[in-house]
Amino acid sequence: MIAWINFFVMLASGLVCTWLYVKSVGPAALEKKIGEIAYKKCVRYRMISSILMIPFLISWGVYYFYPLPLPLPRFFPWKWWISITVGMCIAIPCLYILGKAVRDAGEETTRPKKEHKLYSGIYKKIRHPQLLGELPFAWVVAFLLNSPFLALLSFVCIVPLFYIMAWAEEKDLIIRYGEEYLEYKKNTGCIIPKRSKSR
Repeated sequence: MIAWINFFVMLASGLVCTWLYVKSVGPAALEKKIGEIAYKKCVRYRMISSILMIPFLISWGVYYFYPLPLPLPRFFPWKWWISITVGMCIAIPCLYILGKAVRDAGEETTRPKKEHKLYSGIYKKIRHPQLLGELPFAWVVAFLLNSPFLALLSFVCIVPLFYIMAWAEEKDLIIRYGEEYLEYKKNTGCIIPKRSKSR
């Protein structure tokens, strides 16, 4: 019973967290409906979304003690230190990318502002470095907990969540920046840098 309640908490908090994040990246569209207060509303959505990550992550820890009765092995077939090593190999580059992205985005990371200009730094290479740095941490937790189910769940969830979040954010950035963003999008890769065109 605890396992199913925990799984429901995991899914519900993950879905609500994603929904609020998507709402938080739409200040320009919301401004057309309610005015400049939209930016403050989007800050609130972002904060609540971040807070909801806490029960989501706790539910992953609880899953270690209360796994679902599924026809999957509870642990990976190799030694735990191998899973930890794999998790760290994912975490280190992700933390590096996330750190650079947060530094280059500045306050816009948590507080979208109407007057903010397009980013520099790592954003000149890829459009979504924060998402690229954050989302693979589900894999990190799955490997640290040595759980095949959580690794599979994170793999199934990461790609669609990334797509939904990136799509929602870009839709609003086109409203905010217009042709400038469309040109930026044409010349910059989503998560992989584009090769510069030779003459």
